[in-house]
Amino acid sequence: MADILLITPPFTQLNTPYPATAYLTGFLQAKGFSVSQRDLGMEVILAIFSENGLRELFMNAADRLEFADENTERVFILQTDYINSVDPVIAFLQGKNPELARTICAGNFLPEGKRFADLDYLDWAFGEMGIYDKAKHLATLYLEDLSDFIRDVVDPNFGVSRYAEHLGHSANSFEPLYSYLQTDPTYIDRITLQILERHIRDEEPKFVGVSVPFPGNLASAFRCGQFLKKEFPSIRIAMGGGFPNTELRSLRDKRVFEFFDHITLDDGELPIELLAQHILNQKDAVLKRTWHLESGELHFNDLSLRKDYKQHELNAPSYAGLDLSSYLSVIEVANPMHSLWNNGRWLKLTMAHGCYWGKCTFCDVSLDYIQNYQPVAASLLVDHMEKLIAETGERGFHFVDEAAPPALMRDVALEIIRRKIVVTWWTNIRFEKSFTMDLCRLLRASGCVAVSGGLEVASDRLLQLIEKGVTVEQVAQVTRNFTDAGIMVHAYLMYGYPTQTVQETVDSLEMVRQMFEAGVLQSAFWHQFSLTAHSPIGRDPDRYGIMPILPEVTFAHNDIDFEDQTGIDHELFSEGLRKSLYNFMHGIGFDIPVHEWFEEQVPRTSIKPDYIAECLDHSASANCRDSSKLVLIGVGVIFHEEVDGVLTVTFHNRQASMDMQVSVELAAWMQRVFERCSPDASDPLTFGQFRAEFEEEFHGFEEFWASEEMEDLRSIGLLVLN
Repeated sequence: MADILLITPPFTQLNTPYPATAYLTGFLQAKGFSVSQRDLGMEVILAIFSENGLRELFMNAADRLEFADENTERVFILQTDYINSVDPVIAFLQGKNPELARTICAGNFLPEGKRFADLDYLDWAFGEMGIYDKAKHLATLYLEDLSDFIRDVVDPNFGVSRYAEHLGHSANSFEPLYSYLQTDPTYIDRITLQILERHIRDEEPKFVGVSVPFPGNLASAFRCGQFLKKEFPSIRIAMGGGFPNTELRSLRDKRVFEFFDHITLDDGELPIELLAQHILNQKDAVLKRTWHLESGELHFNDLSLRKDYKQHELNAPSYAGLDLSSYLSVIEVANPMHSLWNNGRWLKLTMAHGCYWGKCTFCDVSLDYIQNYQPVAASLLVDHMEKLIAETGERGFHFVDEAAPPALMRDVALEIIRRKIVVTWWTNIRFEKSFTMDLCRLLRASGCVAVSGGLEVASDRLLQLIEKGVTVEQVAQVTRNFTDAGIMVHAYLMYGYPTQTVQETVDSLEMVRQMFEAGVLQSAFWHQFSLTAHSPIGRDPDRYGIMPILPEVTFAHNDIDFEDQTGIDHELFSEGLRKSLYNFMHGIGFDIPVHEWFEEQVPRTSIKPDYIAECLDHSASANCRDSSKLVLIGVGVIFHEEVDGVLTVTFHNRQASMDMQVSVELAAWMQRVFERCSPDASDPLTFGQFRAEFEEEFHGFEEFWASEEMEDLRSIGLLVLN
């Protein structure tokens, strides 16, 4: 039993819990509250995709096939095969039945619908030996066939990672969602509410907090609130999360509070603590950033004078109550980053609240989750990682920062290496020049396997207009550094940015083509620009040559329709950008002129065919400042016996060895200084100290530092970290 129940309504990711309730659970437990958490989305998925669930599903669908298409009829006819195979497939995707991989890949086990129509890409995507991932992909297609069937016949709102998403997108008025809630619960709703009722009866909470991170959770969240209001009227209900934080800042429709008692904005820790004290301890309603009804009128209660908690004051998240072994690792498409995102139980952490850059003109920089920048100490972050490893047994971490700060990434990597813990992690970054080759090697040594970052529009003019703070040349060099260090790079790409011309769209594609051909990008995705109310563009549209279309807002307010004064219909380029990128990611199509990817007549590129190659040639070596730290990572050193006044020093790392022939005096000096280059050194050696101490005993430091032997040593583990 628990006084507080935190829930995430259907649906988010299949492979890992959305972290909001985990953060709040860890916080509330530390404050002495009795709290439990549940991921209703995952529980609903497992209820549907089970032997009993499919049997009931097909029974419900039997009288709805009158207008079904050929594929839907095929799935229905093969229902016995689906019912018999679903439990083993789910267990396989949970990592509990790895032997099934060969059976799946051998064929004639999974019933195949339209998602299996074109599998020509399987060999180059997974090869002959990638059986496990290939089987995951095929099993994912199997689930998608069933999802299509559910959507076509049973519930048109269904999606495995979202539900009735259209009701939450650009919902300036509450009317469509309110009308939907006056209809009978859908098949998926009924399953959701049965599970919710079970948890309510088991936990007997007095307060239910509903996390709504995305538009695809909104309809289910309101359906849950509606159910609780009717069946358990004494329970108080609050909504928080990413959707209300960005969309419900201008709320005016009182009908929302037929379903919820409170809606909190921005960081949830203090608002939910004050709400819990108010509800459970009967304290006065002195709240923080909380919408509610007062005397029948909308009231935004921000009366508390207490300051929000600093990030270093918060406990580690807790996943107690969430069965991580039940989540499904899926591979939806043969895109390396999408595979990483959906394949594995990534525990979510944040290196810093907000964004250290906070200038990009398309971003919601005026909101707290962006503008309120607070980094967390590396030692505390790694404490949290160790706590979560002990709690869950999992060692994969996704730092969900807007843009992880390079200096903090460096310190976290060093702390991981000092503590000798084995983890795998990835995060989002800005492609800035701080990411030198040596820093990238350090990150890889600590377990970093991938980064994603915004290249956006690969045009220096537009990057400057975006205030991205990078150039195409800089992005190319940084992505090369990550790639050479063995870290996968994914780029977020944008088209349709205000004032963007057709020529710039074509040229941007050419930049992307050259980066893939050079091997410095492994994954990317194109997004069409969308205007948001809280971005610099949304707040000053005239400066960017667009005219916003502003309807009356009584409910959600974020995405804004607009007219671009260029008159260009950027949607016409979507398919050409998508198709070309799909080919580039698979190492083909580089010889096709980029204008030929578009059905519309567009100009040829104005970018030189070797532009990116020249950018990579121009890359300067890392600047060794006097304050730079020298760190010897993953290298063991053996000093051999002297022979004729010469001593051999052997350096070993996990993949290579190298010998260096030096004088006895130089060997003695190296032994002293390399001890201070250890990650465990209490007084790390700086480059300035390294040079000064060399010059106290020897001559020709520049020649020594530039020698082939020292270059080899730097390649296997001697890093210069700025």
